Amino acid sequence: MRLVTYTRAGRVQQEIGALGADGAVLDLGAVEPALRGQTMRDLAGAEPAMLDRLRAAVAKAPKVDGAKLCAPIPRPPKNVFCVGKNYHEHAKEFAGSGFDGGAKDVVPPFPVVFSKPHTAIVAHGEPILSQLDPTGGLDYEGELAVVIGHGGRGIRKADALRHVFGYTIVNDVTARHLQKRHSQWILGKGLDSFCPMGPAILTADEAPDPTKLVLTTWVNGEQRQQAPVADLIFDIPTLIEAISAAITLEPGDIIATGTPAGVGIGFNPPKFLQKGDVVRIEVTGIGVLENAVA
Repeated sequence: MRLVTYTRAGRVQQEIGALGADGAVLDLGAVEPALRGQTMRDLAGAEPAMLDRLRAAVAKAPKVDGAKLCAPIPRPPKNVFCVGKNYHEHAKEFAGSGFDGGAKDVVPPFPVVFSKPHTAIVAHGEPILSQLDPTGGLDYEGELAVVIGHGGRGIRKADALRHVFGYTIVNDVTARHLQKRHSQWILGKGLDSFCPMGPAILTADEAPDPTKLVLTTWVNGEQRQQAPVADLIFDIPTLIEAISAAITLEPGDIIATGTPAGVGIGFNPPKFLQKGDVVRIEVTGIGVLENAVA
């Protein structure tokens, strides 16, 4: 299933639906009353029987006219966990860009983890606010993101995928000059609107082997990034094990797994985003996350 959070025309209440094969939003609550009033965080922690009921509901659910997509989890339990330099070629391009803040290792020996606050999260179709970066170094990073289901602390690598509810797409938008200035990355990456997310959560049963997923990013129709998730330096089970070692993961927590080569600072000269640019990110099975720069 591809699960979405949406609002109806003229309403502010968020509801849970599914994306049909044609991209239409399906009203699961009309078929499954137990879903009404639930959030995606609730579903992430639900028992498998609830998801089975939703799968059955998808076939009968009516379309929602005028539905507006929200971020799948607009406010996760914690900041979004993000992983830096987690594809070999991107680690190399970042090290050679001059924006790495003096890090001594091109390929990090352990996962590089930072975070973005929930106020950075915006939905598919919502604008990236370039005016919040007065330094003119706006960049994109297409990423696969993991949504945690049943949480815990000290999750072993061998068990990690059992704790995954599903997968979505994140654009780790970055103000490169601010990132370099402050060394620690949250002030370059955590600005409002700098975490577009969506359009949907592909449930984990639809991607039993996430290494087979492929991420592609375009800017104004020009392909900039493409890589299989198999190219991650630290794979998804390793990331879950590392983060949960002493931090309790909860249903609905999000881990953005890193970006492949092809970001703006990887070009000479850098190709920073400008007002009017459109960033389009696609991951196999999940769909397309598209946001314009305002």
